[in-house]
Amino acid sequence: MASHMLHNKCALITGAAQGIGRATAELFAQAGAKVVIADINDIEGQTTVSALQEIAKDIESAEAYFVHTDISKSAEVQRAVQQTVQKFGKLDVAINNAAITPDRTSLFEFDEDYWRRVVDINLTGTALCCKYEMQQMIKQKTNNASIINIASINAFRPQPKMPAYTATKHALVGLTKHAAMEGAHHGIRVNLVAPGAIHTQMSAESLKIVGATHQQIASVVSLLGRFGETQEVAQGLLWLASDAASYVTGVCLPIDGGFLAR
Repeated sequence: MASHMLHNKCALITGAAQGIGRATAELFAQAGAKVVIADINDIEGQTTVSALQEIAKDIESAEAYFVHTDISKSAEVQRAVQQTVQKFGKLDVAINNAAITPDRTSLFEFDEDYWRRVVDINLTGTALCCKYEMQQMIKQKTNNASIINIASINAFRPQPKMPAYTATKHALVGLTKHAAMEGAHHGIRVNLVAPGAIHTQMSAESLKIVGATHQQIASVVSLLGRFGETQEVAQGLLWLASDAASYVTGVCLPIDGGFLAR
């Protein structure tokens, strides 16, 4: 499916050093994209770039580059976009994936410093990404540019003891629709993907906090009776990023194994 879908397009992916972000970066490289890994983790980010460079040896037009980025800092987001353009000459696709893990506290017990940190990264950070990505896409008059924000099924159905995380993921739905409304006049599509229970380091950390295993709750997290894989989310992102989804904007796509259908 991936072959040539993003041939010679440039994609900026935040939070791409691991999990869904890394799987997406790898798939995009297989699809022929020039991929910029924007992450706060330098070591894992460079490791991801090395993996993509191996993929790129066999894929025409595919390349990879890393830029250290804390999306909660406006200057670093601007720099990530600027370095993307300096390196590859343009920005066609952006995946705003960076986020912080839920801390499993009740609303009446939440830590205020943690709350601010979650809002800074999950909401304000994503908004900053949209801001500077859209500025660049408008400037270069990109045809059928695509921005995809990553939320969670928490954007539609709250989970216990995740007040800050849930609030920010709900907010991303509104942010995405507003960005789609403004971007449409400039040929920019903006969509949102809401993953369900996916095998990632973040999900493993959450399960550890509650003292459960993937096997113990597999039948609860989806109609399919299993956790999803990062590659399955990446496939949905590839479609939304590509010209195949040229008439799709302002949508919120759950990739959740049917969890929200219950």
